[in-house]
Amino acid sequence: MTPQEAARGTDWLTGAGLRPTRQRVALAALLVGDGQHRHVTAESLFSSVKDHGESVSLATVYNTLRAFCEAGLLQEVTVDGSKSYFDTNTHDHPHFYWEDEARLTDAPAEDLVISSLPDAPEGAEIASVDVVIRLRKR
Repeated sequence: MTPQEAARGTDWLTGAGLRPTRQRVALAALLVGDGQHRHVTAESLFSSVKDHGESVSLATVYNTLRAFCEAGLLQEVTVDGSKSYFDTNTHDHPHFYWEDEARLTDAPAEDLVISSLPDAPEGAEIASVDVVIRLRKR
């Protein structure tokens, strides 16, 4: 991790009110250090952090990703009911899920139109709408 990536990760954490521990900074630098948006799973981030020589357990990666979501730094996108991806772009936008590659990417939002939604059941309100468009190669 370069000093610039560490600084960007630290700023990202402190901007959300999170304490920049060594492990959080290491994970944050991998997520936002280069300034690009990305989609990761806990397992892929764990592999990346190990490749960078950091000592972080998979449980710590899961817990840290959850803390980042709760702080509004990441958006969790669930695919297949149990597979979670974590997106650094927290603005509402659709996704493509590439089934053959088990990969999540951003889909262009300008062509997506949701004209109406069903009413929420009594005593409930719609909190969000997630659009995941599943793709497979022909």
